[in-house]
Amino acid sequence: MDVKEDESQLSAIARQGSGSACRSLFGGFVKWIMGKEDNGSDSLAVQLADEKHWDDLVIVIAVVSSRQKETSSTSGMCESVETSLLLQHRAKEIVPKRILQMEEAIKNRDFASFSQLTCADSNQFHAVCLDTSPPIFYMNDTSHRIISIAEKWNRSEEAPQVAYTFDAGPNAVLIARNRKAATSLIQRLLYYFPPNSDDLSSYIIGDKSIAKDAGINGIQDVEALPPPPEIKDNIPPQKYKGDVSYFICTRPGRGPVLLSDSSQALLNGETGLPK
Repeated sequence: MDVKEDESQLSAIARQGSGSACRSLFGGFVKWIMGKEDNGSDSLAVQLADEKHWDDLVIVIAVVSSRQKETSSTSGMCESVETSLLLQHRAKEIVPKRILQMEEAIKNRDFASFSQLTCADSNQFHAVCLDTSPPIFYMNDTSHRIISIAEKWNRSEEAPQVAYTFDAGPNAVLIARNRKAATSLIQRLLYYFPPNSDDLSSYIIGDKSIAKDAGINGIQDVEALPPPPEIKDNIPPQKYKGDVSYFICTRPGRGPVLLSDSSQALLNGETGLPK
C-alpha cells in the first residue's frame, strides 16, 4: 500500500483490531508498550531484537483444538477487567517487573530465566481467567497434560529444556532451548499424543526435519518410542491418541516483507481487498 509510517506507528493501528496483530508487524522479539494516553495512541509495539539474535530456539505448537472459542479473548478480557481482583494486582505489581526481567533474559539469551518467566506468566494469566466472574476456561485436560509433561521433564534435568505458554485457548506453544532439546520434545509429545492415523505428513507440519532428527520417519517409529526417562515407576503412562490435532514445528521468524511478485499477495493491489 506504499505507506510511509514506520512499523511502530502502524502497530498502533493494528492494535485496535488485535494485540497479537500489533506485535506481528515485527519479527524476532517484540514488546507491546502499554502507553499512557486515554485514546491508546501511544500503545504500540517495538522490536527488542531480531530473529537472528537468539536463533537456537525452536518452537513446537500443539494444536489441541481449532474450534470456535466459547469466550472470545476480547470479551473475556473485558469481563476480567471488571471482575478479577487478581488482574488488578497482576497489572500493577507483577507485569511491570516481569517485563524488565524478560527483556534482560532475551538480551542475555538466558533460557533458564526466559523459561521460568514464560511459564509463570502463562499460568498466572489463566489464573486470572479462573478469577473472573463467571470463570473462563480456555485450557482443557490436554493443555494441562502438556504442562505436566514439560514440568516433569524440566525438573528431571539440570537446566530447563522447554518453556510453555498458552494464550486465550487450549493450544500449547512450546519453546525448546535448542535443536537437541526440540528433538527430545517432539519424541515426548508423540509418545503421549500419537496420531489417529498413519499419516504423519499432516500430523507434523512446518519444519519436518526436527522429527527426522528425532528418528521419526513413520508411524512405526512413533509406536517404538520408549517412555521418557523421567518416568520413575514401572507403570506405563497413559497415552492420549487423537487428543492433539497436529503439531507445527517452527522457529522465531522475520517480520513482514515487501513482495516483489504481486501474484503471491493475498490482497488485490488495486482495491486492497482480499483476492
